[in-house]
Amino acid sequence: MKNKILKVALLSIGLLTLSVSCSDDFVDREFYQEVEQAPLKSVQEVESFVRGGYAAMRSQYYYGCDFLAYGEVRSDEMLSNGASGYYVNVMNYTQTSADAYAKDTWNHIYKTVGLANVVINTDFSSFNSDDKDYAGFLQGQAYAMRALGFFDLLRLYGQKYTGSPTSLGIVLPLKYDPLAKQARSTIAETEAQIAADFAKAEELMDEHADWDSGPSNRTELSLSAVRGLMARFYLYKGDYAKVRQLVNNIVADGGYQVVGAANLQSSYSFAMNGSAANSMFELAVGNASALGTASYRHKLSNGGYANVVIRPATVALYSTADIRRSLITTGATNYLSNANGVKGKYLNASGADNIKMLRYEEILLDGVEAELNGGSAVQALSYFNQIQVNRNLPAATTVDMVELKKERTRELLGEGLRQWDLRRWGDAVPRPTTASTSPLLNAFPIPLSETNVGAVQSNPGYDN
Repeated sequence: MKNKILKVALLSIGLLTLSVSCSDDFVDREFYQEVEQAPLKSVQEVESFVRGGYAAMRSQYYYGCDFLAYGEVRSDEMLSNGASGYYVNVMNYTQTSADAYAKDTWNHIYKTVGLANVVINTDFSSFNSDDKDYAGFLQGQAYAMRALGFFDLLRLYGQKYTGSPTSLGIVLPLKYDPLAKQARSTIAETEAQIAADFAKAEELMDEHADWDSGPSNRTELSLSAVRGLMARFYLYKGDYAKVRQLVNNIVADGGYQVVGAANLQSSYSFAMNGSAANSMFELAVGNASALGTASYRHKLSNGGYANVVIRPATVALYSTADIRRSLITTGATNYLSNANGVKGKYLNASGADNIKMLRYEEILLDGVEAELNGGSAVQALSYFNQIQVNRNLPAATTVDMVELKKERTRELLGEGLRQWDLRRWGDAVPRPTTASTSPLLNAFPIPLSETNVGAVQSNPGYDN
């Protein structure tokens, strides 16, 4: 890996204004600093935009809290108990087009997309050769960032699991243009764009691999991490052959490993920010950017708002020998983070924990599922047992989809994936007895600030 140039301290996110205009392109942000309005002229400016994208992703409205919670409170493993009112309307499917969750998450994901687009559309021809090489690697990260943003928007706002006859996906802005007006693409068009962006990211980052920090820097996207996010997307699509290929590449490249039972709890500690052996990609937070009471930890902990809690049936999935059961504070209510910050996931009281975006264990579980669907049962069992023997459990002799589904809960509990697993499997997603039963409401409402303009079509079942 080449020595990277001096990092720019001033992130571009700090120079953006989160003004909610009603331009129906995607409510992109206006640039008020001259250097951001003009084309990027140096690799330092390119780098600052990429790092601004990472900063936007850690917002409380995106991966800093809410997006993870959405994947859990609409699932069979966790729920919102209504404390302090958080996520009640999400779990009860009672959102409206003016709902803050729908609007804020939409805005912050598209803010990430906007930052990525500036980098993607930058001309590097005037850069010197070394800067051009590094800028190419950064551009690969930007493509991956945009792909992930589009994927997250599709899962949350797209009509794939709604039964809607219109089959709409999302708006797909491919360049920064705050004056553009653009309608939603179809689901098929959206998935094709996500696949194309991931493929371009993989191509660029492989081409400029000298700049890949790999496991030595887990707080930015490496080629292996991009492939891991691609595996997540292709699982969602049901393309098991592609998942097998990606998992094989990641495992063959090495650099990551399952954390052993003795170190599992410490791997989630603030002290291990950016250094756990199983962490493939995490968003840097730290004390300076701590999310405080807005953090995901505060929603999970019995020392915080304590409203995203674990269902009793989930606790019952763990054997007493399973080290992962020790991460759960059990009682009348079950928590994934405890008040004194020594047990569970997301433990730092100030919300300074890095946000674990991708762990090696998820990659192995992706591999298990892909091998069980058209691949090798022997390989599936090998991947599965790499986790089992590191969780104080005996090696299994067989594994099937029933057990794989349980294991994804046991290993990935609280990490924001479960709702999307259930939907792609076609399994039931529990709803409160008082909630609407309409599948149209599986998708979030398109914010009123977008549909008011006219080009962005609303999701059926809502008030706009």
